[in-house]
Amino acid sequence: MKSFAHFLLVLLLAYAAGMILPWWSVALVAFLVTLLMPLSPGKSFFSAFMGIFVLWMILAFYMDVRNDHLLANRMSEMILKVRSGPLMGAVSSFLGALVAGFAASTAAFVRAPKKVA
Repeated sequence: MKSFAHFLLVLLLAYAAGMILPWWSVALVAFLVTLLMPLSPGKSFFSAFMGIFVLWMILAFYMDVRNDHLLANRMSEMILKVRSGPLMGAVSSFLGALVAGFAASTAAFVRAPKKVA
């Protein structure tokens, strides 16, 4: 249940931060949420990864439909050499999710107790 709350908080705060901050604000949000709601590094990575992946897929689909698939198809032709708007959305969502996941796991490692031998 704590992982779902973490997922939801990352998703909502990243959406709010994305309105006024640059794209990399997802890393700040994932880092801060994980500092406030401690999880294990693996769970925090997966939770933040899925939160940003879902958010960016929804936003990419919404923007793609609004401009009649023109921009995503052209960008996918230019970057991926394939005409596929959904693939472009999935690739960009995956990259953003990796950034958030690594930021969240970094916060989990920072917060982990240090063992001194």
